[in-house]
Amino acid sequence: MERPQAMTLTDAAAARIKTLLDASDKPVVGLRVGVKAQGCSGMSYFVEYAEKDLPFEEIVEDKGVRVLIDPAATMFLIGSEMDYREDKLQSGFVFDNPNAKGHCGCGESFHV
Repeated sequence: MERPQAMTLTDAAAARIKTLLDASDKPVVGLRVGVKAQGCSGMSYFVEYAEKDLPFEEIVEDKGVRVLIDPAATMFLIGSEMDYREDKLQSGFVFDNPNAKGHCGCGESFHV
């Protein structure tokens, strides 16, 4: 039995990733997603261009795009869904993360 992907993507997230990858001014293999110690709740997500695969990264290929998960973040992101949302005041990637036990008031950071 095949293990499920570490993270899934909504159609909106995949479309935005495709747009970002197509607009990159240098060759990239996908977007890298990870977490870093930051924010009032302790951790925040980061998304960056991935110019090459790094050792031990989890690779998610879904809906025609490629997302690489930083190895230090895998245990915090397993089972998450990555979405892209836009409204009148902001736009960005949003993570529905079942591992998060709480979020800060502004929604920029989380804790597990």
